Amino acid sequence: MKTFFPLFITFSICLPLHAAEEAIKPLRPPAVPLIACDPYFSIWSPADKLTDAATIHWTGKPQPLTSLVRIDGKTYRLMGTEPKDIPPLPQTSLEVLPTRTIYTFEGAGIHLTLTFTTPALPEDVAILSRPVTYLTWETRSSDDKSHEVAVYFDSSMLPAVNTPDQKVVWSSEKMGSLVVLKAGSKDQPILQKRGDDLRIDWGYLYVVAPTEQNPTYGIPSAEDARAAFVKGIPFSFTDSMNGAPASQAPVLVLCFDLGRVRAQPVSRWLIYAYDDIYSIQYFKRNLRPYWRKDGWQAADLLKASAREYSELMARCKALDEELMADMTKLGGPKYARIIGLSYRQTFAGCKIAADALGAPLIFPKENFSNGCIGTVDVIYPMAPQFLLFGPTLTKAILVQNLDYASSPRWKFAFAPHDLGTYPHANGQVYGGGERSEKNQMPVEETGNMLILLAALAKGEGNADFAGRHWPTVQKWAGFLKAKGFDPENQLCTDDFAGHLAHNVNLSAKAIVALGAYAQLCRLRGDDQTAEEFHTLAKSLAARWVKEADDGDHFRLAFDRKNTWSQKYNLVWDKILGLNLFPEEALKKEMAFYLKTQKKYGLPLDNRQNYTKLDWTLWTACLTGDRRDFDALVAPVYDFLTETPDRSPMTDWYQTDSARRKGFTARPVVGGLVLRALYDSAMWKKYASRDKTKTARWAALPGR
Repeated sequence: MKTFFPLFITFSICLPLHAAEEAIKPLRPPAVPLIACDPYFSIWSPADKLTDAATIHWTGKPQPLTSLVRIDGKTYRLMGTEPKDIPPLPQTSLEVLPTRTIYTFEGAGIHLTLTFTTPALPEDVAILSRPVTYLTWETRSSDDKSHEVAVYFDSSMLPAVNTPDQKVVWSSEKMGSLVVLKAGSKDQPILQKRGDDLRIDWGYLYVVAPTEQNPTYGIPSAEDARAAFVKGIPFSFTDSMNGAPASQAPVLVLCFDLGRVRAQPVSRWLIYAYDDIYSIQYFKRNLRPYWRKDGWQAADLLKASAREYSELMARCKALDEELMADMTKLGGPKYARIIGLSYRQTFAGCKIAADALGAPLIFPKENFSNGCIGTVDVIYPMAPQFLLFGPTLTKAILVQNLDYASSPRWKFAFAPHDLGTYPHANGQVYGGGERSEKNQMPVEETGNMLILLAALAKGEGNADFAGRHWPTVQKWAGFLKAKGFDPENQLCTDDFAGHLAHNVNLSAKAIVALGAYAQLCRLRGDDQTAEEFHTLAKSLAARWVKEADDGDHFRLAFDRKNTWSQKYNLVWDKILGLNLFPEEALKKEMAFYLKTQKKYGLPLDNRQNYTKLDWTLWTACLTGDRRDFDALVAPVYDFLTETPDRSPMTDWYQTDSARRKGFTARPVVGGLVLRALYDSAMWKKYASRDKTKTARWAALPGR
């Protein structure tokens, strides 16, 4: 993967801040989300300024988007590095919000705002699942004079192929009141490939605009189109090369003449979309994307997206303002800015498909990890963002693994690790697959599932969902009762550190999971079992405090003195209200962390200087004390701002150098909103907006 090094320039991120917060240095994203919809449809800018680097897919492969503006006959670049002889219009700010990325430019007498909006509205899964991003140009005079303004956009066809040598086909048409440019691979190998460092090579890329905006459009060569725009003359459609390799293909072009612009803002917008036709192979059955569940075709998607533009812009703006205000209230402006950057990455690391009954199934991908799909120890850290926004999203990330673990195919008493390699969810591949116990994560994944089922039940106020797989849930609880407190030599989610026996943090997970099971039992009316398992978990927590004690902190492993690790699994004790571990133990551990962390964060444990960003922000929540939280968040903020690795947010990095250790653009950063789950009123507020209705959960057979 190509690494982009920063060009150190000064600009501001214009978040609405109180006066006392103005001195906080801006968050300089390692890479900026532009198109952030799913693991294949994901384009980023790896630079401070939108004109300093060509845009890339999250894997680092080129997927160039270009925008130009012509002001009073002179042309400037807004996005991309081409043409190099055209100067950039000075960029004055960058704002990264949950659903929007906003760039502002000023020069030649105008102020221009370019906004990328992905309507990632979690209360409505049909909209959340749409592979659509809007680009909006808004301009006004900044010098009390009028100016002739036109804007230009082009997209290469590389977003429609895995490799540049694959052949592409293209077309241009009118679709009712829309102008539609379309491109896709010639061969259309639907769902044929699986793996990590891959891009999609089936389905179709669309660039669309309403005819009422009077766009100039076509599919010419990039050189011809840009030269024609500079001169203000028409360009011609290129069809003779139809079927050429993507690297040699023309570009999809839309231009808008804004006319004479004065103080009143003038805007134009387009739709950038991708129809993958089929999204996921789920136990050998190809699933449609969720937005197609009612028989929609690409035309329906594009027409609805155009028709609902104004409404969706307003809804996105409202969500951004509310969520940023709430995150600022919970954790301060640094925390809010981190969430602004992580929000779309979380959803873009997943694909939302529809099952046979039309219910949503959400499949996360291990980006630059190992390419697995539906990984339980990816679902666990990303779950807070899904839990916060309601039961539908949470069920959609859990039900596949529950169904799999409850099927005859799964022979073990513990939970599976994964469902396959993206986009094929045909059965576990990690650690030798479903027929091997080698390199499994038995305590890890079983604890994850029980904790998340209890968190879902707390959010819903009942354990009905868990109850539909109750024999499996009971089996898991029995496994942790026998094997959880003092784990055997095995992997945990931090598997890059290798096998470890007597893992203290893993033990904490098992204890909390047993308490979570007790809570599920109580919600189901089984008070006797609930009391039995709560008493067990409470006694094991007391043993843990004694046997893991290492003076001023707790150990990495029960049998290793003078060691330590982040005990991030303990956060669920407070969130679920289990009251298993004493407050003094959490405070002691936090005091140790505060004196142990390095310039860019708290290491994962004593063995290495690297850390996990998601776990660090969970650990920051341990005591519930805002001062502790701020102290652990501040170095993470500095890491994101100062890392020289210009790729989408990593969750695995070096705390001494701010270098990315591995992993890129993973959905685990959904875990960064965990602090919101400590606020029951806030959790209830967002979760209560869940509007998605499905018969799927009611249709599951009771067990």
